[in-house]
Amino acid sequence: AKKEEEPAFGEPIVELTEEKKKEVAERSIDSALADHEDDWNDERVPIDSTDAADDEPEPPTASPAEDPAVNAAKTQMLDAFYGTNRGLDASSAVRAEVNELIARLEAMNPTPSPSYELAALSGRWRLVYTSNSEVMILLAAENLPGLSVGDITQTIDGVGGRVENRVQLSAPLLESSVSANASFEVRSPKRLQVKFDEAGVETPTIVNDVFQYMSLPMTVDVMGQSIDTGPLAALMEPFQSGLSGALDGVKNAVKDLPGLKVPLPESATPGSEAWLLTTYLDGNLRIARGDGGSVFVLTKVHEPPKYGY
Repeated sequence: AKKEEEPAFGEPIVELTEEKKKEVAERSIDSALADHEDDWNDERVPIDSTDAADDEPEPPTASPAEDPAVNAAKTQMLDAFYGTNRGLDASSAVRAEVNELIARLEAMNPTPSPSYELAALSGRWRLVYTSNSEVMILLAAENLPGLSVGDITQTIDGVGGRVENRVQLSAPLLESSVSANASFEVRSPKRLQVKFDEAGVETPTIVNDVFQYMSLPMTVDVMGQSIDTGPLAALMEPFQSGLSGALDGVKNAVKDLPGLKVPLPESATPGSEAWLLTTYLDGNLRIARGDGGSVFVLTKVHEPPKYGY
């Protein structure tokens, strides 16, 4: 077959027909949409847990620990809400400052698609600040006599597609925790759809040193005179020994009991489903936003709790 000769330079170009122009335009639009599919498509198919486990995580392009601007913003934000009881006692001025610093960090997010970085998302995260009204009510429970709200954590299992929210509670002589468990699906590069399906209460444990609540001072001042409480402490010793033995018996009896777990029905309240938007993620810090625009700041648990937030 004779090869067709290419048009010589300078020959007029044949104009495309209207049908051909339409075909080329449609092909260009489809290509553009495919390039930005993650940004437009909200109905994402859940990631296969087997594939996620087999795939080796790619090394980050830039380490936020090496970026002085990121480190400075993180330190400034953590200092801004330090001592506010995770945001409960924060003033309006502090909240405004924290919001500004959060927005600054979100603009420097080193992980543009955190929902797909399951290895980085997975692990135990401790809440250090929030503006969520429901969590505020929980934190305010500390105003009840004898009740203390400990760590509030979120544990993410990226391979299994599970999330556990847990709150540590303590009262005189007792410690326990309540939890809410959920499944999640990846819906976009930053968004997770969460559905709670189980609530639980851990078996209460008796604190080791119960007599911290009943110990006497060495001396007591009465009408300007110092009175030695040693004889009274000696009288109480048999009572304390008996009580200690009884408490040890109770402790041994309940320590092996399983916690209470209650499955949530399919027809649970609308609050059983929520979405979570991760707007900042690195190896130590995560910032997320909830349905109502509330913000959550969490730190990765690598060491014992640091109180004061």
